[in-house]
Amino acid sequence: MADEATTPQKPQDQAAAQAPQPKMQILGQFIRDMSFENILSQKGAKGEVKPELKVEVALDAKKRTVDNQFEVITKFKVNSANQGGGEPLFLLELDYAGIFLIENVPEEHLAQFLLIECPRMLFPFVRRIVSDVTRDGGFPPVNLDSVDFVALYRQEIARRAAAGQSAAPTPAN
Repeated sequence: MADEATTPQKPQDQAAAQAPQPKMQILGQFIRDMSFENILSQKGAKGEVKPELKVEVALDAKKRTVDNQFEVITKFKVNSANQGGGEPLFLLELDYAGIFLIENVPEEHLAQFLLIECPRMLFPFVRRIVSDVTRDGGFPPVNLDSVDFVALYRQEIARRAAAGQSAAPTPAN
């Protein structure tokens, strides 16, 4: 039998192997606030109704009092207006939050993690709520397109840079 040769690991390989891996766990998720206004049923519409959607997304993250726990809030505003005359049809505002346990993420990467990875985990639930609420409100279900949370994060960095604030958003304490 041949002897098994082992190659000594380089120091950086050993450090990488020993470095703790980032850990994320969703401890809970919930609707913080929701409002659905069916304007079409209240006021009616003249002529043919052809809905046009406008979706706005905002993100927020807060450190909780318990170590390594954060609350991440995704805020969606879905506004539907008639293409012809611009009359509003409905307005849905949804603040959906998740409580996350996050460990072994370097401080300089924490904001990215909270405002990109955490909202990605929450988005399928937001999509389902928006679909159900619009359907139950008397409209065809709205299936939100995927949201590019990386682009949202970059826009926030650019906005802060233009305003002269610190470049990377930090979770509120």
